[in-house]
Formats: sequence, C-alpha cells, structure tokens
Amino acid sequence: MGLLQEKLSKFRLPQMYMEKGVYPYFREIDSHQDTEVIMDGKKVLMFGSNSYMGLTYDQRIIDAAIAATRKYGTGCAGSRLLNGTLDIHVQLEKELAEFIGKDEALCFSTGFTVNEGVIPQLVGRGDYIICDDRDHASIVDGRRLTFATQLKYKHNDMEALEKELQKCEPDAIKLIVVDSVFSMEGDLANLPEIIRLKKKYNATVYVDEAHGVGVFGRNGRGVCDHFGLTDEVDIIMGTFSKSLASIGGFVAADKDIINWLRHNARSYIFQASSTPAATAAAIEALHILKTEPERQEKLWKITNYALKRFRECGFEIGDTESPIIPLYVRDTDKTFLVTKMAFDEGVFINPVIPPACAPQDTLVRFALMATHTKEQVDYAIDKLLKCFKELEIIK
Repeated sequence: MGLLQEKLSKFRLPQMYMEKGVYPYFREIDSHQDTEVIMDGKKVLMFGSNSYMGLTYDQRIIDAAIAATRKYGTGCAGSRLLNGTLDIHVQLEKELAEFIGKDEALCFSTGFTVNEGVIPQLVGRGDYIICDDRDHASIVDGRRLTFATQLKYKHNDMEALEKELQKCEPDAIKLIVVDSVFSMEGDLANLPEIIRLKKKYNATVYVDEAHGVGVFGRNGRGVCDHFGLTDEVDIIMGTFSKSLASIGGFVAADKDIINWLRHNARSYIFQASSTPAATAAAIEALHILKTEPERQEKLWKITNYALKRFRECGFEIGDTESPIIPLYVRDTDKTFLVTKMAFDEGVFINPVIPPACAPQDTLVRFALMATHTKEQVDYAIDKLLKCFKELEIIK
C-alpha cells in the first residue's frame, strides 16, 4: 500500500454511520423528481429538492430537451471557445441577460464552475475579495484560486463587512461576493446595506442568485430585483439546476465584464459546452417563469403556510425568509438519526453538518416546491414533530 492509500484508508467516518444504519447520502431515487418520489420501492414525500418551481417533470421542458437532442445530438464535443457554441446557447444567453437586467450573459456547463471560473478572473494581486463566512462552497473555491487578499466577515454582519472594507487600500479593487439566499439557512443577504457600503468604499458587488432566481423578484428575477438593486449590483450569477429544471449556470454583467470573462474565464473556455438537451430545457423553463407567475405565487403561499406551522410547533428555524427552512438539531448524530427516522415515516429531508455549517449549527433542510400541497406539508410536519420529540430535540 502506498503512502496516499495508507493515509486515505484511515477515513472511516462514512462506514461508521453505515454500520449504525443512519448513513444519509447517495440515496437512490427510482422515479422522476417531484413532490413524491419512489425510493426503496415505496413512495416518499420529497422535501429535499431545489426544484422550487416544480418543473423537473414538466412535459413542455421534456419535449424541448428531446427536440434539441434530435436536432443537435447528445453533446457538442468541444468548448464554447472553439467548436461547441450552438445557436441555442447564444439564444439562452440573450434571453437571460434581458431577464436578469444586464447587458450580456455567459452560460457555463454547471453553476459551480461559474463561481470557480469567474471569481479568479475578477481580482488578482493587489486586489481584495471579501466574502460572507457562509457563502457557498463554489464561492469559497473560486476565492481560493485568486491571488487577491482574502477577507471574510461574520454572516450578514454589516458592521463586520465595513471593518473589512476599511482594511483595504482605497484605490484597490474590492470585490464583495455574497449569496442572495443562503442555501442552508434560507435567509437573505442584506443587499441594501451592502450596496450602501459598496458606494461608500468604491467596491464591486457580485451576487450569487442560485437560490434566488425563480423564487424572488418579478417573475423570479431574483433577490437583486426583489430589492430593486439590479442596476447597483455589478455581477449576477445563477444556476439552472434549481428553478430552471436543468443543469448549468450563467453570469450576467455589463458588456465589458462579459467580454473579459468570455476570453479569460478558464472554466468557460476550457470546459465542454452544455448539452443541447440541458440548454433547451433551461430556455423552456425560463419561458415558463416569464409567462406563469402563478407558480411563484403558489410557492410563496405554501412556503408561508409551512413557516407558520413550523413556528407554531416549536421548531427552531432561524431567520429564514425563503422556501428553504432549516430545522436546527445542533447535534451531528441526532441530525443523521432524525433524517433516517423521517425517511422511515415517508419524508425525505437533507442533513446539514460541517463543513456546510458550523458544528454547533447542524440541521435538517426542509425545502418546498410550488407543487407541494398543504396536505403533504401537514403530513411531513406532523411526522417530523414526532421524530424531533422522540429525540428530545423539541421538548
């Protein structure tokens, strides 16, 4: 056994939880992703999905993906820079730019590689990048690839952000990068105050709208639109794997920023382009967002109902303002155990442990779709309350 294998063979934490029968990852789904899924041969209510609009099995999107596959094939066999640009890639970029409210947009093959590729191309030596300490892992990885001075501030603490800005050289580029909706806790970035500090310290603001697009703003244009701050935010990114029922991501900004990224973002120019099916699916989902506002209305109706019920039942749900509802457990073993107990009761939820949260903040993540019903929510909350009380998480 080599040194590497010897080192990695000591990693047995997953096996420990497997032996306890509470390992919660890589659970197989035998059906399409909807409010109900088939797992282990039985129906389970799905409250662990990011499909906020409930579009992943919409027949119009399926038909668009099939038609694109028939026309273009299954892949593009190259990068966007060389042979991998299709007319539908360009169409999607134009429609996204108009929808988000920026000059231009670029589409990437995954949302993760947007942040991983864009952020390192925006700042370098002598510059600063300033991040919320709960920013998504893709932002963290993008930050790590820069040569800029890296600063962090306590989650949503605007006094702490200002102190970090005061450390920066006045004439240096200062890039503030933040999630619009924090993916585990469900709370929103304080964008109005971030924009105030941007202007005060001549900074640049980059907002990750992965969990904001489709959910907030006019027809799902995101949190920047929700606050009326799209023009003040310099760079906006988003993903297709949540509300847009596909896979991929985009960045939108003014034409000069996009021109630079188009020719320098490594995960754009060196990565195989998005498949025809994924691109066409995202286009069709975007059209649905723009023409069916009732989906967003349904999502918020069921979200507000669930939030009220969770609070009435005594769950600790933090400061969430979104369809992402954290149910705090604050114990890793109990987090895994309650996930298993809920599954046995027919409710799928996701456990959240370090490094996705602080050790003292472990939780299970309950996420809603526009297609969930009150009856499904009531069933899930009743079963979760039973599990939480059995484990004395709720007294």
